Amino acid sequence: MPASPSTARAINDRLALRLLQQEGPLTAGQLKQLTGLSRPTVADLVERLTVAGLIAVVGEAGEQRRGPNAKVYGIVADRAHLAALDVRTEGVAVAVADLVGRVLAEESVPIGGDMGTGPAVEQAVALVERVVKEAGADRLHTVGIGAPGLIDPASGELRDSSGLPKWHRRLVAALQERLPEARVSVENETNLAALAEQRDGVARDRDTFVLLWLGHGTGAAVVLDGALRRGASGGTGEIGFLPVPGTAALPSSTDCEGGFHSLAAAGAVVDLAARCGVSAGPGQEPSLVGVVRAAVAVVRSAVRQVREAGAGAGAFWPAHAADAPHSASRGGESGAVGEEPRPSRGSEASASPGALPAARFLDALADRLAVGVASVVAILDPGCVVLGGEVGQAGGDELAALVQDRIARMTPLPTEVRTTTLGGGAVLRGALLTARDRAQEELFAPGERPVQRW
Repeated sequence: MPASPSTARAINDRLALRLLQQEGPLTAGQLKQLTGLSRPTVADLVERLTVAGLIAVVGEAGEQRRGPNAKVYGIVADRAHLAALDVRTEGVAVAVADLVGRVLAEESVPIGGDMGTGPAVEQAVALVERVVKEAGADRLHTVGIGAPGLIDPASGELRDSSGLPKWHRRLVAALQERLPEARVSVENETNLAALAEQRDGVARDRDTFVLLWLGHGTGAAVVLDGALRRGASGGTGEIGFLPVPGTAALPSSTDCEGGFHSLAAAGAVVDLAARCGVSAGPGQEPSLVGVVRAAVAVVRSAVRQVREAGAGAGAFWPAHAADAPHSASRGGESGAVGEEPRPSRGSEASASPGALPAARFLDALADRLAVGVASVVAILDPGCVVLGGEVGQAGGDELAALVQDRIARMTPLPTEVRTTTLGGGAVLRGALLTARDRAQEELFAPGERPVQRW
């Protein structure tokens, strides 16, 4: 059944707007070429979108040819303003952008664990208001929030969790109260990071992949056939609760200590580095707020020292000793995941004093990460795993290669391990993309569109 004239117009309008979003400003002739629509149809949609206040002339093209110059049309970027929030255990970051997603202002503030719920919420809300003012926006159309924890798939609300600060849930409610005209939504932080990697990062060529988040805590996001999978209760990817060998106890329903979190969270990474003889460096002593920075520092320091030594971390260790999970399963001397591998004979003479502990640390860390990655691969067969977050980014290609080498020996399923290109900024980027998509979905909807600034 053919579409009605009004439906056809709406489809054409959306197509043109999406092209202007993806390609940037275009002439009517370019829109005709890209859409395949007739010249009169393109002329009609350009007029409709101009009257609706969604596009405007932003320049001219064709100065090198005879005749009048062609008008160049672009989306009216200040038609709406959006905000994105990255809410962490230790603070919050805020970015405000226009309708096409161009960031106009951005700022972050630490929020200590000793701060009360009320003051923490007020500090976060004040930050949002300050960044909105710096961006020159009168009000917000859409707000996208990324936060750790479970999102109820029915209500879309952040579920209460004993392991997370109470101010997280209060912040969402406070923003809805202080910004009654804005559309406020919250999504799990790791899911947003995966969205950003899929759209703007290292997974742009993958329809199926898993993002392993390595930051203050651990998490995973699952993208299958191009769609983010949240699970029946919104808990897909809570890999921190995965029971693993090498920990003192099992995780509980309210505490992920004893699970994969105990092997790969920032605090565990810093402790492992110390046992391997790799220092976080002056001014990088771990604390509740600084543990991620300390973890990043030790991983980055180890990678740098190994690079300067002119060889990969695995060059210092025999293959069987570099892989604790394998040696443990064969009844070898390394009985715990993440136990520091011992150097092969003669390696101390060929490696610098700094490179040797660094290689030991990266190998042990790769052992730990491989346990979580192998579990994901065995169940989902994603073909690609991205090491995300600040710690994943600090590990670079060296850490990714070590993990991939272990996975190749632990499973028959081909799996590529990649390093994030967005790092810790992926959550904020994903929240911004989500807010932009929601705003455009509403503002680009068919029907009458009153010219109103947001």
